[in-house]
Amino acid sequence: MRRLEGPSAAGISGLGEPAANDPAPRVEDLPFKSLYRKEIYEARTADGWVLHITRYRPVPQLFPQPILDEPILLVPGWSQNRHAFTCASFVKRLLYYGADCHIVELRGHGRSSLDLQRRTAAAEGRKPPADLDYGWDLDSYLLEDLPAAVHAVKKRTGRAKIVYLGNSMGGMLGYGYAGSHDDLMGLVTIGAPSDIGRGFLLMRAAALFGPAILGPLIDAACSAASGVESARHRAARLLRKLRLVRRAANLIAHESEVPRGVRFSHVPVDSFLRLIARLSTEKNLKRFERIARHVGSLLNPSRVTADEFRWLLSQGGEKEPRRVVEQFARWIRNDEMKCYRTGFDYKAHFRGIRVPLAVIFGDLDKIASAKSTSSIQRRVKSAYFVWRPVKDNSHLELTMGYDLAQICEDVRDLVEYAAARERPRSSA
Repeated sequence: MRRLEGPSAAGISGLGEPAANDPAPRVEDLPFKSLYRKEIYEARTADGWVLHITRYRPVPQLFPQPILDEPILLVPGWSQNRHAFTCASFVKRLLYYGADCHIVELRGHGRSSLDLQRRTAAAEGRKPPADLDYGWDLDSYLLEDLPAAVHAVKKRTGRAKIVYLGNSMGGMLGYGYAGSHDDLMGLVTIGAPSDIGRGFLLMRAAALFGPAILGPLIDAACSAASGVESARHRAARLLRKLRLVRRAANLIAHESEVPRGVRFSHVPVDSFLRLIARLSTEKNLKRFERIARHVGSLLNPSRVTADEFRWLLSQGGEKEPRRVVEQFARWIRNDEMKCYRTGFDYKAHFRGIRVPLAVIFGDLDKIASAKSTSSIQRRVKSAYFVWRPVKDNSHLELTMGYDLAQICEDVRDLVEYAAARERPRSSA
């Protein structure tokens, strides 16, 4: 572990001058708000979405910060918002090293909400995005959201290149972006498979049978619900013709109401996670801990605090479009990662990723494992390449668990190397 030399916490707080040999304060001893200035700004996509980016701009400290002001774009995973990185000390630790952190929230997630699009479109006198009602897919993220976010960060910081850090789905999209663009200084993926579903039979079975069985069943249920809704309004209209039962008609369906069809357009992940948060008592997590290590799962409760886990579940979940889930299922069934709109093959371009790259995953994770990251390990041609499992970690705790210090040190080392590598080119 690198030892940082610098002032004591007393020196930082202004209570006295730091002694020459005082060690740097521990990150745990520093107030989070003393490390950053916060701002929120927009990234506009070519297809009409307004994305919000939350920036944690580092405040220079008296102790050494090896990556001071180096911009990092953080991209959350599937159905996640900015809290995937802020629920614990992930951002704080990067700020401790001086990183300039920019967290983008993909379309429909967090501050980049559907309501924001409606309000913005109305204020600007234009139509909302065509896919506003959960009509987007993984290709929308790759082709629209990521280029807009990277461009916005570069413009905000005045840099020609930045570091991309993606968690889970955000990391998978990072493979695609790095293989098709040349404006990244480095790439870090956390819990991001390059061969999704490989070595995880349960996920492969869900991808094989889920869309074929569950999709039509849910569609049929939605169709039936739409029929009930339509019948309710027809009955109310009929009763209104009989003036004596007009009040009863309004109880069935008010005359100002418009019949709404029921459609399976998205997966309500946020509601499901809030339910799990309510069930995640200390006792229940202890019970789950007994089996989590042996069966492999999304979480190893022994590596997180119960409070942070519950907070992430209650605040960090978002609805995810059905089309995103179906595209993931298609990737798993066909053992591929493709942008179907353009034909771009992520895996075929792994060899084109030459920037410094770190692939970090949990050794208990079934989603991003040694098997499911094997193709990026074999094919990538980066001169600086880290491929490392984190002991006793599964999927969720990689951005919130007890091993953040180790993970953030890996991020620091990559950014420091990438920045040093880029400076001579920028000067030239």
